[in-house]
Amino acid sequence: MVGLASAIFVSVFGFGNAIFGWSDHTLHEVQLGLFLSFVLGVLCGYKTKG
Repeated sequence: MVGLASAIFVSVFGFGNAIFGWSDHTLHEVQLGLFLSFVLGVLCGYKTKG
């Protein structure tokens, strides 16, 4: 499951503008949101696991 989530994150983070048609103006804001949600998800998963 972690591998699937990581693969989806990398593909959307790297190629999301081509897939979803994000403009260059909003690309950095969307990438920042994706990155923060991924990091917070990892932290929450780690805290609930242990």
